[in-house]
Amino acid sequence: MKKLAWILPVLGLVSACDTMEQRQITGTLGGAALGMAVSGSNDKAKGAIIGGLLGLGGATAMGPNPGNCTYQRPDGSQYEAPCP
Repeated sequence: MKKLAWILPVLGLVSACDTMEQRQITGTLGGAALGMAVSGSNDKAKGAIIGGLLGLGGATAMGPNPGNCTYQRPDGSQYEAPCP
C-alpha cells in the first residue's frame, strides 16, 4: 500500500484535464503506473500494460467533457456549457 501513496496525489493533480486527448494520456500513464506498482516483482511489464489499457478505457468512457453538455445555436454553431 505504501507504493500507492505517491501515485494518488499525482493523479489528483493531473485529473483536471481539459481535452479528451489529455484525459486519455493521463489515464494511460496513471493506469500504467498503478498497474506496475500493484503487480508482483516478476510481472511489472504485464501490470503496466494491463493498467495502461484499463486507464485508457476509463478515460475514453468518460466522454468528450464530463459534466458539460453540447448545445447548438440557431446559426448552427455549437458550444459547451454545464448541463442543467
